Parts: sequence; C-alpha cells; structure tokens
Amino acid sequence: MSKMRKQWQHAREKAEAALRSMSDEEDAALTAAAASDPDNPELTAEDFKRMRPFAEVHPELLEAITKMRGRPKLERPKVQVTLRLDADVVESFKAEGQGWQSRINDVLARAAKRRRSIA
Repeated sequence: MSKMRKQWQHAREKAEAALRSMSDEEDAALTAAAASDPDNPELTAEDFKRMRPFAEVHPELLEAITKMRGRPKLERPKVQVTLRLDADVVESFKAEGQGWQSRINDVLARAAKRRRSIA
C-alpha cells in the first residue's frame, strides 16, 4: 500500500471513529451550524431536478480535462533501472525533500556530460 493510500486510510478510520463517538447533541449542533451557513444552502428537490451531468453542460471542458489525463510527455524520456547506491548517498538526497530522484538524475546527467566532453 502506498504512503498516500495509508494516510487516507488512517484519516478515514479516524473520521469514522469520531463519527461513532459523536453524541446526538453534537450531531444536532453540527447539523444546525451547516443549515445556518448562507454560503452552503441545503439543496431542494427542485435543485436536484435542474441538475445536469457535467458532460452535458460543459462538453468542451470535459474534452480538455480528458486530454490532460496521464503523465505529460517528457522532452527526454526516462528509462526505469534498478541501481544500488550507498545508503548515505540516498539519505543525503532524501534529506533535501521531495524530488530527490530527479536531483540524483541531474547530478548523473552533469557527470555524463563532463565525461563526454573529456573523451
């Protein structure tokens, strides 16, 4: 299970536990607060009757969104490899935060460019 999926699962479990432990009074207070929010009125039966599918209302936007799905095409395609590196090297790059694999790629690309210019 991916890290993000685990985080979502944990959040869901936490929310479900809070919901189970909520008293009737707390539920009533939350419901009343939601009902009194002028920026979020409760939908009526008439509102539901007027609703239309997004694809019907904005087909051009749906087409644009559909075209954007997936990974963007890269100028320089990547090749997946298995590579063993020293643990301290990997930890050093990871310590700098997200994008550590791209940073390793950048360092290797500069090294390869230097090697080509020397040869």
